[in-house]
Amino acid sequence: VGRPLRRAPQGPPYPAFDRAPGALAVFPAPQPHTPEGFVVSTAAMDANLLLAAYSQGIFPWSEAPVRWYSPTPRAVFLPQSVHLPRNLGKLCRRGGFEVSFDGAFSAVMHHCQQAHGRANQWIGPAFVEAYGALHRMGFAHSVEVWQAQRLVGGLYGVHLGDLFAGESMFHLVDNAAKAAFAGLLHELDAQGVRLMDAQVLNDNSDRLGAFEVARQTYLQVLQHLVPPQQLLQPRRWGRSGEAAAPI
Repeated sequence: VGRPLRRAPQGPPYPAFDRAPGALAVFPAPQPHTPEGFVVSTAAMDANLLLAAYSQGIFPWSEAPVRWYSPTPRAVFLPQSVHLPRNLGKLCRRGGFEVSFDGAFSAVMHHCQQAHGRANQWIGPAFVEAYGALHRMGFAHSVEVWQAQRLVGGLYGVHLGDLFAGESMFHLVDNAAKAAFAGLLHELDAQGVRLMDAQVLNDNSDRLGAFEVARQTYLQVLQHLVPPQQLLQPRRWGRSGEAAAPI
């Protein structure tokens, strides 16, 4: 889930993008001849700008300044086609894993930030603040995996309409990330999510069954998954804030 473990592409120095106060921004088209799909840069970001970006197939990948991207090809999952080990249930029981939703969003972000050192340096203070606000609004969500009451794995992302955009994941013990992903799939099925955005293909997402589509195809599908009337409808995930339960 999320982006390859490498430094965010810097992009050329295009003029910063301004938006009207209080309005959801309309982003410009991606700049031509940039394989990562660089769109624009801004001096800062907030939850409303994130909402606007994800609804237009755009995400941030650096801060100071914030650089926004819409890559082509785009990596996606069909939830029903994800490849998980057949013995995952046994592995989870053996590990004593319990899963919760939205129980430790800030801690999950912190672990994702630390998991790969400089490779995940795009998760900076501005990201933590903006996605934290988006979480409090009901649009960003986390899955936590616990072992003996210790947080050992998890992931977070953005849920709009029938789309879930995965941001990052981490694990501190074997199979904890797989357990988080299994918990995610269960919740996405309950929510009726039809597509998972993995943004850019990497080895992990490839093994799990992600595939690539052209940017234009992704944007066309996105219009059906996140119609305007659903854009500002937050979702409460199944066991949000409740005690962790065995997977």
